[in-house]
Amino acid sequence: MELGALKPIFTNFALPPTLMLLGALVGLLLAMRHKRLGLSVVAISFGALWLVSCHGTAVWLARHAVPQFEPITAAALKASKAQAIVVLGGGLLPNAPEYGAAEPRAQPNSHTAQRLRYGVWLSRQTGLPVGFAGGLGWGALGSPGGTNESEAAVAARVALQDYGVTLRWLDAQSRDTQENAQMMSNLLKKDGVQQIALVTSAWHMPRSVMAFERAGMRVLPAPTGYTLAEQNSLMEWLPSGQGLLASRWVIREWLGLLVARAAGG
Repeated sequence: MELGALKPIFTNFALPPTLMLLGALVGLLLAMRHKRLGLSVVAISFGALWLVSCHGTAVWLARHAVPQFEPITAAALKASKAQAIVVLGGGLLPNAPEYGAAEPRAQPNSHTAQRLRYGVWLSRQTGLPVGFAGGLGWGALGSPGGTNESEAAVAARVALQDYGVTLRWLDAQSRDTQENAQMMSNLLKKDGVQQIALVTSAWHMPRSVMAFERAGMRVLPAPTGYTLAEQNSLMEWLPSGQGLLASRWVIREWLGLLVARAAGG
């Protein structure tokens, strides 16, 4: 097993809800000998789990934990020196049986679909060609009922079928953001492309820009999928699965950005 295949497992232990549940378990064990201390750890763990399960927390974290990038207008992109649009994959639905046996089962997940749609829209507004980076992520390897299709292959099929757009560059080998940048940059440089508009989720943009700049590209961020308030104030501060997932993505990127900065010196 490659070391990278362990990344999703280690990452999961550092993120909610696993981190908080482990904290509660440690607290229960402590309570056997030190009741007050142990129960305090349990209360703090569940309080933290409540907090990160609120969508309002995810919104606050997205504004303060990671650098912000403003949306780009089609006019600004058209006036820029960008030579191509690069879309980063965000995962697949490995088995979508609702499409029937006549269609390939793998489909883009919500992140990938959102990024691809925005990249195609920018391409139509500007005339710039589109590339897509994404193989099979570390966490997707060997999944039951999974697919042998890469994210890039699925994106190319969907872009052509749904939007009538042919993706010019496809990186179907990369397994994480760093490999996205390295492999896609190699493809682009062969065609003389040095400056790109990079499309990914807003919370994923800081680490992605860093990776592509380290790979020798000039990057114009084109974020999509902002973490914004979606409900009234009361509902934003009630725990929900949606809030937990949103907080988890932002915290994951904050940790990833710390690691990337440390690795880069």
